[in-house]
Amino acid sequence: MPNGVPSIWQRLIPVVANSHLGADNERFVPEAPSSSRSDFARDRGRLLHSSALRRLAAKTQVLSPSGGLDFARNRLTHSLEVAQIGRELASRWGLDADVVETACLAHDIGHPPFGHNGEKALSEWASDCGGFEGNAQTFRLLVRLEPKVHDAQGVSRGLNLTRASLLASMKYPWGVESAERDPSGREKFGAYPDDDEVFRWARQGRADRTLTPEAQVMDFSDDVAYSVHDFEDAIVNGYVEAPSLASPLTRSEVLAGMGPWLGDMPAGRLEAAWERLQAVLDTIATYRGTRKDLGLLKNLTSTLIGRFAVRCELQHSAEGAPTLLIPAETRDEITLLKGIVAVHVMSHTARQPLYLHQRGVLKSLADAMLEDPSHLDAVFSEDFLHAVDDSTRKRVVVDQVASLTDQSAMALYERLGFA
Repeated sequence: MPNGVPSIWQRLIPVVANSHLGADNERFVPEAPSSSRSDFARDRGRLLHSSALRRLAAKTQVLSPSGGLDFARNRLTHSLEVAQIGRELASRWGLDADVVETACLAHDIGHPPFGHNGEKALSEWASDCGGFEGNAQTFRLLVRLEPKVHDAQGVSRGLNLTRASLLASMKYPWGVESAERDPSGREKFGAYPDDDEVFRWARQGRADRTLTPEAQVMDFSDDVAYSVHDFEDAIVNGYVEAPSLASPLTRSEVLAGMGPWLGDMPAGRLEAAWERLQAVLDTIATYRGTRKDLGLLKNLTSTLIGRFAVRCELQHSAEGAPTLLIPAETRDEITLLKGIVAVHVMSHTARQPLYLHQRGVLKSLADAMLEDPSHLDAVFSEDFLHAVDDSTRKRVVVDQVASLTDQSAMALYERLGFA
């Protein structure tokens, strides 16, 4: 580094690589290595070459990639940014970087078209067959839907990742029967009942509801990227007026509007977080969209990522696997940035008709496929044919609709005559 000054990442506290992964290079379907790469490097390669990852390029992060906003992140660019943050942290903290990067690349592949709005639509439509949850759908893709490996009975086992990579991908390591509600009221869980066999195999020997350190780093990297980059997109695309962030009136209005997204968090903590971040936000106080302004905004995102990462520590103990310690102040600052975007984008009155239409699109497609399975792709038609009851057939339809991109969902909606 110039003048011998360490970078943000070099100032992170390194730890000795641990051996907690043990035999977690096992796969549900045993395989003989076909190359000299490590098992975890092979996992990463399988994710990078998966069709599910490619489809994320046409799926909404917060702003739709089909909405004419060519700057805004999509699910794929978001996942790549999460992977970059996660790999850096894993390397500095002595974790297996391939395992963490694989989990970061995988963490959103189960999300349907139209972001969390699409997730809400499918959750409502599938309420009588086990619901829908993006993280549970991710697990289902990894262990069942993404074509790669079949067992001796001809059953698809998805990418057949190692136990370590599956565990690292689990943000909610429990089934639908133990679902928890997030602050916005959505039920969160990590696996559907018919994927329980592989879920139990992956979790064997693990304490209930505990995340591996790799999963903790994946989750933190996602939070950092989500909060910082969506904030950047909201400014560039005019949803957040950067100069107004210094206004007490704006602060008051935004904090009042965060309730539906943040639950019962005391307003005083968010006000304190805003005070701490104000000096950083002031660096873009004159933002008008010039090239210089865009450079300042990009430096702000780098500053925020470094600010959040450098404060965290992976703590080792004699009792078990390492635990990622995230200071409460850092959590609050990340939550504040998410809340600002939620108020200005997701809660924006002008966007509500669009959200309602998007949910209607997915529900109409699901109804049409259930009534006439000829609308299903060949791979899902086969699943539908072998389904043994109505609940299983509905799950196949959910799998098909969730696999669509924003564009393909709209195109099919028009082709079926709904538009």
